[in-house]
Amino acid sequence: MPDIAVRMEHVYKRFRKGQMYDSLRDLIPALTGRIFFGDPQPSRSDREFWALQDVSFEVKTGEAFGIIGPNGAGKSTMLKLLSRIMKPTRGSLQVRGRLSALIELSAGFHPDLTGRENIYLYGTILGMTKREIASKLDEIIDFSGLDDFIDTPVKRYSSGMYARLGFSVAAFVNPDVLVVDEVLSVGDTLFRRKCIDRMRSVIHSGATVLFVSHDMKSVADFCSRALLLDRGHPITIGPTPDVIAHYMNSLHHHRATDQSRPIVISSVTVRDETGPCQRFESGQKAWIDIEVSAHEPCSQIAVGLFLLNEMHDTLFTTSTERLGHGNVSLNSGDVFKCTFEVDLNLGRGVFYPSVLVCRYATSKIYDNWESAATIYVWSKEDITGAVNCFPKVTSQELYRKDYGILTAPPDLSRGKMEAPLVTNSVSRESK
Repeated sequence: MPDIAVRMEHVYKRFRKGQMYDSLRDLIPALTGRIFFGDPQPSRSDREFWALQDVSFEVKTGEAFGIIGPNGAGKSTMLKLLSRIMKPTRGSLQVRGRLSALIELSAGFHPDLTGRENIYLYGTILGMTKREIASKLDEIIDFSGLDDFIDTPVKRYSSGMYARLGFSVAAFVNPDVLVVDEVLSVGDTLFRRKCIDRMRSVIHSGATVLFVSHDMKSVADFCSRALLLDRGHPITIGPTPDVIAHYMNSLHHHRATDQSRPIVISSVTVRDETGPCQRFESGQKAWIDIEVSAHEPCSQIAVGLFLLNEMHDTLFTTSTERLGHGNVSLNSGDVFKCTFEVDLNLGRGVFYPSVLVCRYATSKIYDNWESAATIYVWSKEDITGAVNCFPKVTSQELYRKDYGILTAPPDLSRGKMEAPLVTNSVSRESK
């Protein structure tokens, strides 16, 4: 179909675990260990590892498609297949048009070359001509924000500077398909925002974006559909909110069945007065339901709640003990539930309610679930920052010696103020 930009059909990718002996220098020590120390030789099936198994999906032209899942799910492997860095073991894939990929920070960069020289090198690898790179050079440098370091060898760059330069080149290729991996997580907040805006402009130009990230807010805001992978298997594909909800529920189920700890936080749910909710208005009330399951007897247990911002800085902490509700003792098989009621006096942004279970007297932590949930806060007021103090301008006055105190300040951008509509009577008399 002409409107399909990316298609994967029953794709499998196999790797081999363990050592591969492609030289006599590696083979001799391995044979020695096998003969004299009896090192076992794993079977062929034990050495095989399937990173992807039977993955099929289609992405339309001009669509932003998210790929999510836990570490080791096969997300990066899939993007490397689409980028032609690797070939699938089985199955077929098709990509229509020019593809630009940002998968690894240092891919395509030579450490001894300057940032400017690496722009030409990386741009050539991505299929741009020298003339095309030269015409976009100033835009690329300006977007990266590395003007002062562009003639410095990139071996002296930080990981964030690598990400800036790499994305800036990849984004200005004018690709038909742009593939972006988790590498944007090393950039600062403002640059990540620039990247998202740039990817939106790429989509508006008719291109397609495949976006891999652990940041569920970015995936939810940016992608209309998503694919959930787990251990190489496609779990579900569909509208992004549904896929994210499925992913979060699977994390909750895994915790609920975890027998490795004496106590485990088995469920955390954020809701408003109508039910489970992720989006709140600043100042709105929220309830956080927490469920704790005991696999061994434990005494003097308290449940703590803390809130993280997008940079994972702690903004707020409390606990059942500190709020005057004492502690609880649990026997094996017991389930303890509690609910925190909070007023979300927060600024615009994404926040992560997090939970821990501890023995309060000794501060022994049994379980700690950071980012147990994700909430998005919006505000009617045009404010920035972590908190919302609900500001209001109750009065304002401007004093000009020629016209007195104005209750309705004029346009100060004019070189000369016009006669006021309203003036203070005392000032008028004194004039």
